[in-house]
Amino acid sequence: MTTKSPMTKFTLKQFNQMFPDDDTCLEYLRREWFPEVIKCEGCGRDAKYYRITTRKVYGCEHCGFQISPTAGTIFHKSPTPLTVWFYVIYLMAQTRGGISAKQIQRETGVTYKTAWRMCKQVRSMLFENHEPFDGDVEMDESYFGGESHDGIRGRGATGKTSVFGMVERGGKLETRVVPNVRRHTILPIVADNVCQGSQIFTDEFKIYEALPAMGYKHDTVPHAEKIYVLGDAHVNTIEGFWSLTKNGIRGVYHAVSAKYLQKYLDEYSFRYNHRNDVTPMFFSFLSHVKPSVG
Repeated sequence: MTTKSPMTKFTLKQFNQMFPDDDTCLEYLRREWFPEVIKCEGCGRDAKYYRITTRKVYGCEHCGFQISPTAGTIFHKSPTPLTVWFYVIYLMAQTRGGISAKQIQRETGVTYKTAWRMCKQVRSMLFENHEPFDGDVEMDESYFGGESHDGIRGRGATGKTSVFGMVERGGKLETRVVPNVRRHTILPIVADNVCQGSQIFTDEFKIYEALPAMGYKHDTVPHAEKIYVLGDAHVNTIEGFWSLTKNGIRGVYHAVSAKYLQKYLDEYSFRYNHRNDVTPMFFSFLSHVKPSVG
């Protein structure tokens, strides 16, 4: 039975009503990321700031010192209207499988170069630092791209990019592009990011045989024997994520270079990690382009 998502719906109609113009978008950023009263860097007094309509800035009520809600963000000095930026974020947040820059170009009327850059900028903000993994943790390595058309099968196939993933059952997920899937690459990642004593589930790849000596409980599922669940032992969660991501890349982007793959993984990981939020995904995305205060 499919579990209903707790996430509050945020429809396109609601989006258009909430953000009808650039001024509304800017006011949202100012309201969300800055306190109502700020200690002014210009005069040192506590001040409310008023909007200067000719620019994307607010001025101190006492001395006129200016602050900008877009400074230090992906919106900084961009000639693209904030309404377009917000809509691109909305589109990227609404999809499970991704949205192409070409589709963004068609939807917004910007050039393909601008659409590609905007998507790249949004992805650059979606990396998350997680607390150490604990409890039941699945791990798996995989490969993207390369000479085969599906980009899925085989370890170390020519031209493929190696990736490693960890997921807490019922919790967070993290994926990384790695130079290889050898013991000296993968095991330090595990040691740095998974609490000792955790129960780790993997396939039978030999590098994981060292996990018990590192202080972890370890169970394997023998995929070579066509067994995919053995009691509690399986890696179906992380493999399901690989499948979703690969299908999205194959169907939407067709191919992603090794140079940018981590950013795409961050995007898919972010949506996975926030899938059970009550807050609409759009606002989770938007919170990660928060400007610096002070």
